Amino acid sequence: MKAGAVDFLTKTVGAQEFLDTIVHAVERDRVRHQLEAQFILLQNRYRLLDPRERLLLSGGASGLLNKQIASAIGSSETTVEFHRGQLMRKMKADSLADLVWMAAKLGVFIAPQATDLHDQ
Repeated sequence: MKAGAVDFLTKTVGAQEFLDTIVHAVERDRVRHQLEAQFILLQNRYRLLDPRERLLLSGGASGLLNKQIASAIGSSETTVEFHRGQLMRKMKADSLADLVWMAAKLGVFIAPQATDLHDQ
């Protein structure tokens, strides 16, 4: 089981139980491959972001407002909004909720400290 076995069948397994187990294993593998492909796509989109957009993803997904991020990096709120738009397009996000989900999946969900923002 530790090596990835899906089920354990006894030697006297019936044909239907055997087939059901195979179908279940194939379905689990299909779902796993699909999730892995989605994660790779998400990682590839993240790699397209410039450092400022990555910062906005982390800060915005962690609940910081545009004006808080702008203040921390010494920029205008309009500039932050522009970069947030670029970020949304590159990540193909429809909403802030999408960005939060993506950031969580990527592990970039932790809000940076204001000093970290300023150094970017």
